[in-house]
Amino acid sequence: MPLIIIAAGVALLLVLMIAFKVNGFIALVLVAAVVGFAEGMGAQDVLHSIQNGIGGTLGGLAMILGFGAMLGRLISDTGAAQRIATPLITTFGKTRG
Repeated sequence: MPLIIIAAGVALLLVLMIAFKVNGFIALVLVAAVVGFAEGMGAQDVLHSIQNGIGGTLGGLAMILGFGAMLGRLISDTGAAQRIATPLITTFGKTRG
């Protein structure tokens, strides 16, 4: 039974995003709530589970974005970005496609 509920949740997610053009984040949260209720979880448990999932994902993502921003600034300040971009522009041109 749980696999059927999960498959229905994936199908609902696809329908919401493709047919109804619902934002991906909103559709994902709605489907998570629907699947949680279908699995027999209470409202409090569903909200807690969604909150923990989003919090854990954003916590890990924040570190990646932070380190990426620092690395980008370092590459920019040292001139490495220019040294990488110049040969690429020379080889491929300013407009590609």
